[in-house]
Amino acid sequence: MKIYLTDQTENLYRHLDFLKARPVMTYDKNRLTEKTSIIHIGTTKKIDTLNLQFLFDYKIFPVHIMTYLTEWNNEKRKIKIGDTIIQQVYLPPTKTFSQKLIFGVRINEIIDQPDKKGFSYETLEGHVEKGVSTFTIEQTEKETIFKIHTFSTPANFLTKLLGSIFSVPYQTFCTNTALKNVKQQIEKK
Repeated sequence: MKIYLTDQTENLYRHLDFLKARPVMTYDKNRLTEKTSIIHIGTTKKIDTLNLQFLFDYKIFPVHIMTYLTEWNNEKRKIKIGDTIIQQVYLPPTKTFSQKLIFGVRINEIIDQPDKKGFSYETLEGHVEKGVSTFTIEQTEKETIFKIHTFSTPANFLTKLLGSIFSVPYQTFCTNTALKNVKQQIEKK
């Protein structure tokens, strides 16, 4: 993790080059905390008729929480396993008066099933969290949902120490905001 006081959006490609060489954090999934967050999507369209390109472009989190650069967008191609995403997280969630935390994640799964679309990534060394997150749009006979499914734990002493006071509430805020953001993007189409 790197911390800046100035916005790094124009430099994300440099950070991406650095993070592409970083390994995924070592973790034991059985020792991580599992969390599932779901929001119902108000649509009667079938999943195969929904335009989900925004999901695969990683437009999940609003720009006041995070800016990012994906390896596949940087190289002007489609997502693939092994791709890196550089994340610039704003703390607090505002671009202007915030610390800018830079860290990365790596795609470890692309989900393309008839009733489930999405991807999963693992955190890279230096991330504040250790684990794996999966983002999916899913359709049953009755409804369509967006789901964020994580297995994670704080990755360093400071985030462990401040977890219940700061990290967990901030993470919950970001997750809930992402759920609403994806719902809005699907329903407006």
